[in-house]
Amino acid sequence: MEMIFIIELFEKAPIPKAYFTLALPVVFGTVVSMIYNLTDTFFVAQTQNANLVAGITICTPLFSMMIALGDMFGLGGSSAISRLLGSRKYDLAGRVNSFCFYGALVMGVIVTICLFVFKQQVLGLLGVSHETYQYAAVYYQIMAAAGILIIVSLVPINTLRTEGLATQSMIGTASGTVFKIFLDPLFIFGFHLGAAGAALATVVGYLITDSILIGYTIRRTRYIHIHPHKMAIPGAEVKDVFMIGIPASVTNFMTMLGTALMNNFLIKYGADKVAGFGIATKVETIVTMVLVGFCFGSQALIGYNYGARNKERLKKIIQFDILVNAGFAFIIALGLIAIAPSLCGLFMKDQHVVSAASYMLRWFLTTTPFIGISLVFTTMFQSVNQPLDAFIMSISRQGVIFTAVIFIVASAMGYQGVIVSQPIADVITAGIGLILYWREFGPRGKVVQNW
Repeated sequence: MEMIFIIELFEKAPIPKAYFTLALPVVFGTVVSMIYNLTDTFFVAQTQNANLVAGITICTPLFSMMIALGDMFGLGGSSAISRLLGSRKYDLAGRVNSFCFYGALVMGVIVTICLFVFKQQVLGLLGVSHETYQYAAVYYQIMAAAGILIIVSLVPINTLRTEGLATQSMIGTASGTVFKIFLDPLFIFGFHLGAAGAALATVVGYLITDSILIGYTIRRTRYIHIHPHKMAIPGAEVKDVFMIGIPASVTNFMTMLGTALMNNFLIKYGADKVAGFGIATKVETIVTMVLVGFCFGSQALIGYNYGARNKERLKKIIQFDILVNAGFAFIIALGLIAIAPSLCGLFMKDQHVVSAASYMLRWFLTTTPFIGISLVFTTMFQSVNQPLDAFIMSISRQGVIFTAVIFIVASAMGYQGVIVSQPIADVITAGIGLILYWREFGPRGKVVQNW
């Protein structure tokens, strides 16, 4: 019965139906996470302490790093599994899932240990100042302890979708996030824990998410599993997971680098600018997390049809993916630009912070359609086993391109240059993606010729 469902959905259903069946639960899960991000920022900002807000903002790259390491197994594994299912290699697909789950578990233990051992060095790299240290340090310690929970969660979140269980993946993600939303004000204000409260709410939320997702993997899946005695896989499959997983994780490492770089450039203009940046980026997630949801939701569909060598359906899915992401980004960005000051004003009363946040937000939103296009190409290359192209896209937008742009433009334009650096990098990265896509899928593309 399950196999019939998978074949009907991935191979025969109309593309919009198959796309939204898989993508909408992921989008819903990301929207719930987005609501948490906004409420978290709101509750933290209600302390009216710019140094506390800045301290937590400075530690944001830490969370991005953990997501990146989890994605190495989660996205790398889901890419390999979806292609194996499309090729009807069901036993191997299950073994790959077990390998990824326990690989993420070991990685989580290593990361937690390293973060505690090198605490001072990492906080220094993140740009902590004397004023923000006390808040950043306590948040850092609790998040470091939660590393195992965060990293492991990325495996079932992604691999459940390879069997069409996108709704179950969303339920696990959303359940933990809802708890975080309720626990945030309780821990921050009820127990007067401040930054520690925000971190503890995240820990409890991930504990709930992991429990639900692992439960679904054990009880509901037909092919994927987490049996320790079945986690050994051939070297070729290990290479397959990491050849896609490493570029996927690099995307989040670049997010961490980009955020840390912005914080370091902005801190010399004052803590209010860093706090404003924290608010602006959280509001920007209203767009970007939905885009990520659509892209991640479509990955299993793209990978399956690539594995099944269904060229025409694959190209139509990619084109539809671009249309959905660019179109949504354009429409929602227009609305948010119009209400940016009012929206940012919900978080803090400090007009200096609100002014900085709304100004940054409007600039960041101008290029969101290009972000959508870049995300489509990045996740698509991961799904169709093009590791070099995926790596190039991963290191571009908030990595190599952004770094080059911010140093050049900030030196020429100062504070304004810092603000416009990310939008410039967005446009350049989308252009790179279009070139790589044409090289692979154009009339003389490598993928087309190989088929």
